[in-house]
Order: sequence, then structure tokens, then C-alpha cells
Amino acid sequence: MMEEIGQPYETVILDYGTTMKAPAYLAINPMGKIPALTHGDAVVTECAAICAYLADAFPQAGLAPPPGAKTRAAYYRWLFFAAGPVEAAVTNKQMGFELPPGRERAAGYGSLAAVLDTLEQAVTQSPYLAGDQFTAADIYAGSQIGFGLRFGSMEKRPAFIAYWDRISARPAYIRAAAIDEPESARAPS
Repeated sequence: MMEEIGQPYETVILDYGTTMKAPAYLAINPMGKIPALTHGDAVVTECAAICAYLADAFPQAGLAPPPGAKTRAAYYRWLFFAAGPVEAAVTNKQMGFELPPGRERAAGYGSLAAVLDTLEQAVTQSPYLAGDQFTAADIYAGSQIGFGLRFGSMEKRPAFIAYWDRISARPAYIRAAAIDEPESARAPS
């Protein structure tokens, strides 16, 4: 997201066991998790919220349909679908949690199969989630799909692969991946 908005920024790398739980960082995010964004006096946590905030704070980047645009609803829908049902369903799968048979209605996401089917339909309707315009929803949902494909938490469906290929070919993604690669190599597996 930071590379897509095209503004200067500073990245602060935190260690999970020490600096992420230190008082200085807990003052920014009491949950002690990343990411967190500070922008002037504003503090924003949670990936989808950071994406939405930055898209609105830097409208010249064109990462959100303008208020009143027909595609604004789809933008919100898929940004928060990725943050809610996708993340919950995939996390539960990774943790080995199984919904009891017949209890799918009690879970906000229903089932992993329903989530993936819905997401697959969304990424095949148009080039991007809000139609022809690449938005912050694509950054967030796309990162969920890219992560899922890379680490096996999502089925390698052709629609997901094609969508990820579009997202990961963007110059901003390529720049961000080059920045992240040295850090990823140092992270414990």
C-alpha cells in the first residue's frame, strides 16, 4: 500500500518477542501486533483499516473510488470481506478448527468453501474487485490470496492464480517485494 500511494515513508522493523511487546510500541498498538501506521497525529492499526485510511488520505493515488461512485460499494464490500470472512476462515483452517456439522450459520463466514467460492467469483467478474479500477481492496484481498497460494492456506484455483498474477505484476508490488525480501530471509521459518 505504501508503494502504491507513492509518498515517502519510514519502515520500522520490530522483533516479535521484544520490541513488538515493549511499552513504546504498545502505546501505538495495545494489541502488540503489526502493522500499525502513524501519520501525523493519526494512528491506524489493522490492515484493511490502514488500506482504507491511506486510500482516502492520498486520493491522488486513485486507490479508492470517489464517494458516490457506483464502484464504491464493491470497494468496501471486498476490502472488508477479505478482512473478515477470508481471514477468519483461513485462520481457522490453519489452526485446525472445524465447525461442527450444521453449525455453519453460527460462524460469520459460514464455511471455508463458501468463502473461497465467493472470493473466486469476485476475482473473475472484472479485472479488479471494483471493476476496471485497481484499488486498496485489491491490495488487501490480493495479499491474502498471494499469501494463501504461497503457503498453502488457499486452494490453487486458476482464478486465484490469474488474479494474483495481475496484482503481483504491478510495479509497486515488485518494489515492495524487493524491500521485504531481505527481511523475509532473516525471519525464522
